[in-house]
Amino acid sequence: MSSLSRELVFLILQFLEEEKFKESVHKLEQESGFFFNMKYFEEKVQAGEWEEVEKYLSGFTKVDDNRYSMKIFFEIRKQKYLEALDRQDKAKAVEILVNDLKVFSTFNEELYKEITQLLTLNNFRENEQLSKYGDTKTARNIMLVELKKLIEANPLFRDKLVLPTLKSSRLRTLINQSLNWQHQLCKNPRPNPDIKTLFTDHTCTAPNGALAPAPVTLPVAAVAKPAAYTSLGHVPFQPAAAATSSGALAGWMANAAASSSVQAAVVTASSIPVSPNQAISILKHPKTPPATLGMVDYQNSDHEQLMKRLRPAHSVEEVTYPTPRQAASWSIDDLPRTVAFTLHQGSAVTSMDFHPSHHTLLLVGSANGDITLWEVGLREKLFSKPFKIWDMAQSLHFQAAVVKDVISVSRVAWSPDGNYVGAAFTKQLIHLYAHGPNDLRQHQQIDAHVGGVNDLAFAYPNKQLCVVTCGDDKLIKVWDMSGRKLYNFEGHEAAVYSICPHHKENIQFIFSTALDGKIKAWLYDHMGSRVDYDAPGHWCTTMLYSADGSRLFSCGTNKEGESFLVEWNESEGAIKRTYTGFRRKSNGVVQFDTTQNHFLAAGEDHQVKFWDMDNVNILTHTDADGGLASFPRLRFNKEGNLLAVSTADNGFKILGNAAGLRYLRVVDTPSFEALRTPIEAVVIKNGVDTMTRSIEKPRTLEDATDKTKPWQLAEIVDPVQCRLVTLPDTTDTVSKVARLLYTNSGTGVLALGSSGIQKLWKWTRNEQNPSGKATASVVPQLWQPNSGLLMTNDVSGVNLEEAVPCIALSKNDSYVMSAGGGKVSLFNMMTFKVMTTFMSPPPASTFLAFHPQDNNIIAIGVEDSTINIYNVRVDEVKSKLKGHQKRISGLAFSTSLNILVSSGADAQLCVWSIDTWEKRRCVTIQLPAGRPAAGDTRVQFHADQIRLLVFHETQLAIYDASKMDCIRQWVPQDVLSAPISYAAYSCNGQLIFATFCDGNVGVFDADNVKLRCRIAPSSYLSQAQLNGSQAVYPLVVAAHPQEPHQFAVGLTDGTVKVIEPSESEGKWGVTQPVENGILNGRTASSSATSSHTPEQIQR
Repeated sequence: MSSLSRELVFLILQFLEEEKFKESVHKLEQESGFFFNMKYFEEKVQAGEWEEVEKYLSGFTKVDDNRYSMKIFFEIRKQKYLEALDRQDKAKAVEILVNDLKVFSTFNEELYKEITQLLTLNNFRENEQLSKYGDTKTARNIMLVELKKLIEANPLFRDKLVLPTLKSSRLRTLINQSLNWQHQLCKNPRPNPDIKTLFTDHTCTAPNGALAPAPVTLPVAAVAKPAAYTSLGHVPFQPAAAATSSGALAGWMANAAASSSVQAAVVTASSIPVSPNQAISILKHPKTPPATLGMVDYQNSDHEQLMKRLRPAHSVEEVTYPTPRQAASWSIDDLPRTVAFTLHQGSAVTSMDFHPSHHTLLLVGSANGDITLWEVGLREKLFSKPFKIWDMAQSLHFQAAVVKDVISVSRVAWSPDGNYVGAAFTKQLIHLYAHGPNDLRQHQQIDAHVGGVNDLAFAYPNKQLCVVTCGDDKLIKVWDMSGRKLYNFEGHEAAVYSICPHHKENIQFIFSTALDGKIKAWLYDHMGSRVDYDAPGHWCTTMLYSADGSRLFSCGTNKEGESFLVEWNESEGAIKRTYTGFRRKSNGVVQFDTTQNHFLAAGEDHQVKFWDMDNVNILTHTDADGGLASFPRLRFNKEGNLLAVSTADNGFKILGNAAGLRYLRVVDTPSFEALRTPIEAVVIKNGVDTMTRSIEKPRTLEDATDKTKPWQLAEIVDPVQCRLVTLPDTTDTVSKVARLLYTNSGTGVLALGSSGIQKLWKWTRNEQNPSGKATASVVPQLWQPNSGLLMTNDVSGVNLEEAVPCIALSKNDSYVMSAGGGKVSLFNMMTFKVMTTFMSPPPASTFLAFHPQDNNIIAIGVEDSTINIYNVRVDEVKSKLKGHQKRISGLAFSTSLNILVSSGADAQLCVWSIDTWEKRRCVTIQLPAGRPAAGDTRVQFHADQIRLLVFHETQLAIYDASKMDCIRQWVPQDVLSAPISYAAYSCNGQLIFATFCDGNVGVFDADNVKLRCRIAPSSYLSQAQLNGSQAVYPLVVAAHPQEPHQFAVGLTDGTVKVIEPSESEGKWGVTQPVENGILNGRTASSSATSSHTPEQIQR
């Protein structure tokens, strides 16, 4: 969806076009990069104005952006070179060769030499390849056809080739509407206002008192069209006009200057649906705007989403707007207020953070510099890392400071994937640890700031894991995981106290607060701060988003000891509500946290105070049986059922609600026991693994089950027990669904049929589906471009019954690569056009996987059992990996272990080094006795990049990929006795969805591969499908990238269905509890004495 700032540019383009400012139109097109005017480009190419052609192109792409851009620039410069040769202007030709074409020699030295040799010919048409070159005009037209194809296929020009549909004089209409609004807000409105300028807000003056507001209808012509414009110099687009936009972070990203308090109120009111009376009431509380912050730069397309709601930020006085929210069912008992136990840290706790998915794993930093990892479910200290300098090459000055001063931890944090730990210290350094199977391993030491490092957080700019830090040196810095500095943000005038990285619609940004009370916001660029704003209290302030990222809060304390907890209205750049309940004066800084998208908690006066996010009054408080620090540090786990709070005697307490306390009672061993200690192979008996209960525990707090309550397998047998949508298909190209993917954005589903045709369904953002994400509650649209094209793979000469379709999607959803037994095709996801084809059979490609760090590198599994490491940019196979005996059926990369794991129809798993592509090892999966090593084996890495899901028609298995040991295995039995057709991890790695050849779907706990829910075919297949002559069942399953309980299945009859739990349940069953190593209640694997043995399950 286009941002409002982008739309503003289109309005200005329309205005300039209507006023016949032709050069300005094309200059703005080029500088904004929002619209590529193909007609103008054609005119310049046909006129041979090469300098203007390249200048115009430079607004949209550079030579080395991608292979399409390179080809575009090459064709233009080659034509320019040939025309110089045709004019016999050898000097100009040499100049073009050296200055323009030389850049391409690094990519194709032979071609450059051949072009150079044309200088030696009297007529370059003597060259066989150029023998058909005609006159200049014809050559330019032929080249234009090729250029247009390249531009349309180039992802950088996506959405930039068509102007939006606008009514004429749209900008004038909006200005008139604004003037009409201003007139209605006049204290003394006159019937026929005389509006002479747009540079200041309109006001009417009346000599004898105010009149009632009268509506004024101003025709478009009211804003007169001048014959000519005088030079106005540099006049920024004023905030009052920018205020017609509304939205999230960009509400902070605008020029906050305003001419008067009345204007500030008008601007605030203008973008929300309020009546004139409400607007007048807002005017009764005028806001005093801060000083001018400078002009906002309109961003390029990478930042356009962020700037879509340009709003001026005004004062921090509270402005309350009615925002209806969907009522959520909650109770005060949901708050974790009951003390479970107290743990001793040994030094004052300064920072804590729970693991993002293992909810009893707590990271603690302390005043003596120690970093400690606790398994609070066991009350066990797993690891403790005292502060020390890893790299003794640090300066002598710093080493002296270490000896002289006590080094404390200022912040500890987990990376979002839980694979890394960051620790910031009160002197210069940060330490990064890798969270591995047996330890916290030293990963990187960074000399980050001069003075103390006050805060640290992880972020994903450009989908790359990075660390953001701030410090006493007034700087914010961004580092990659190797310790290389990527960005250095300057602009604060005091020490930076805290940072809050976040993202909105794939746009990454950072809020920062400083000790002078200033809030700033930064994009990951070098353009400086977008905000200069005063925080309440003007001193130590921390900012946090709610768990779902929809609501922004800050908490801070001023130098006088007054504390402020507020929610911000992002779209207005103003405070939405201020929470009450703090003491008048305090002698410390209040810390806070949010949970469950509903509660706030802050530590003050030896207590924890709680608020409902939608109510400014304090909800409740607890002293946790006494002993808390005066301003306790606190942190909720990600489920919000446990709360860690620091104590006055160098420890911390764990508080829980009912579910959290049950969870702590059930947990007998660490969440990561399977990865923390050496892993032993599982012995399979009667289809049930016999590994001790050391790893048998609920994965999430929602699954915590009272031991006294008998566990029962959740069985979904009726459509009313779940939410379901069948994706519509109006095409006549029906074939079984061979491969299925969600788009990475979570807004679409992509299916590849056995016929080689791909189909894309998209969900749109609307009232029924405000997130725009895939959901079983709304029917999506089968998406096709206006051209009516289908994404059709080359299947000429292919036996479709024997072909193995394969598919891979780029990280940004811009293009998809697939094959159906023929050549591999690269499709543009917007136009469905084939951008290129490669790897012609034989042998045919059978599996595709993008390299996780480089979209130009693709691992291609092939029918002849080899794996090709292919570089798209240079169209070359860089390595050919040999190790399997039969075709490749699966590929999975692990960036943590730096490996590629391959699986084949030979039931083998091979491990390859990503750096050298050397084979490290090969193992054969554990098949039932007497079963030949055959059948497609597939692989998928868990989110931790260490555990590996391996599935075959005979089993589901979990491997520790660091050693390729099988640590869990499940074989079909009882209610799920049919062969497995496909399986996939849920997005959070806590569940496994598995489909079976009899139509059943099983939902398993990923930690122990134990069944928690069976979804029968009667719950999602229609009567026609159930009663048909051909058995219908899922061939493939795909998990939603953000919704852990949503999945899609592709069926043998070509239909695709998206399935979710019922709204009342919200999840697929619960975990099986464990009593003395024996499962409680009825299970799908019945008991350890199941009559089904591996020998009996041979297919």
